[in-house]
Amino acid sequence: MPPRKATAAKTAPPKAPKPRSSSAATKQAAPRRRASLAKATEHLHAADPVLAEVIDAVGKLPSARAGRPERDDHYGALVRSIVGQQLSVLAARAIYGRLTERFGGRPPTPRELLAEEPEELRAAAGLSRAKVGFLRSLAEHVLSGELELERLDGLPDEEVIAELVAVKGLGEWTSHMFLMFHLERPDVLAVGDLGIRRAIERAYGLGELPSPAEVERIGEPWRPYRTIACRYLWRSLQNEPG
Repeated sequence: MPPRKATAAKTAPPKAPKPRSSSAATKQAAPRRRASLAKATEHLHAADPVLAEVIDAVGKLPSARAGRPERDDHYGALVRSIVGQQLSVLAARAIYGRLTERFGGRPPTPRELLAEEPEELRAAAGLSRAKVGFLRSLAEHVLSGELELERLDGLPDEEVIAELVAVKGLGEWTSHMFLMFHLERPDVLAVGDLGIRRAIERAYGLGELPSPAEVERIGEPWRPYRTIACRYLWRSLQNEPG
């Protein structure tokens, strides 16, 4: 592996920090995490007979945290999500593995990433130029204070999404994956995910892929455990995001 160039990172000037919620408001706003899998499965099984058949066919779900960054490493989780955008599960894991191998088996810090020469990083990890740009944008937003990762735990789902999509490369899909697999929010429905739409098309015998609005309608009975429902649907295709 060629030596990395220690170039100086150019970041936007720091902005004034956003006002923080009071501790009481934060506790009230944050949804309850880590819903009981058994309780969620029981609810889903009773709420939707079609999904019940999917659940029976899939069987027990594996741990959602296996191989993922630590629960307090919000930045590493977003790096992983950007790497996995629009890739198969296997391809995403391979590229993420090459990226972390370059940094001693862990995600790079924002400063480490910005110190990398973009073309060297792209070639070493197998990333597209666009994704290298997205990763650098994320690092710049974190270092400048525009994205305050420590605030995300205390925000409701909609506000977490609004914070993330302000960063280039962090769209709705990436925000949904972050909420579901990293923050472990129990009631997130990835309406635009192709795998979810494909699984619904097959399970419900539809003639074509359902629209996001149709996914929303079909998934209404799954509340408040739509995250777990999505996991069963992904597993029915053996395509749960890694």
